[in-house]
Amino acid sequence: MQAIDLLLKRRSARSLTEPAPDAAALDLILASAARAPDHGRLRPWRFVVIRAAARERFGDLLAEQLRRAHPGSTPDTLERERGKALRAPLIVVVGAHLNAQMPKVPPVEQLLAVGAAAEAMMLAAVALGFNGMWKTGAPAYDEQVKAALGFESGDAIVGFMYLGTEAAAAAGDPPEDRWRDLVREF
Repeated sequence: MQAIDLLLKRRSARSLTEPAPDAAALDLILASAARAPDHGRLRPWRFVVIRAAARERFGDLLAEQLRRAHPGSTPDTLERERGKALRAPLIVVVGAHLNAQMPKVPPVEQLLAVGAAAEAMMLAAVALGFNGMWKTGAPAYDEQVKAALGFESGDAIVGFMYLGTEAAAAAGDPPEDRWRDLVREF
């Protein structure tokens, strides 16, 4: 696949299933992420891999966060939240270890570098025949979720990258030239 084709055709999956990227594919995906632009060579990205039974523990973590944030949540609502961890066979949590002691590289630039690493992961997954969904939501900003995943208080979760094989081709994707509406001249 040509790089430009990958860039022009990549889109988020709507539904993912097995197979997930195997160990060799995941190594390539993570190595691709580590090649993201990185002002100061700080390597601010951190990755937590969640697969197999660990997805159920992650689902419990998501449901517990929702219960804390919304104590009146119904059992059905909590179960739906728990099920989010099972919507793909592999999840990579992408975190940013922000170093505030680097005046030449402000935290926003470090965060942007991690965002670029996350996008590189998505592109690498597609290049290898997989696809993904980049999700955040309230759990990404919750201190207890961050701590449970091994992140420090000053770190940020940039996204939960759900990876696997696309279950069905998406219908109704936006026209390829929709981006033109977002451009203006100065």
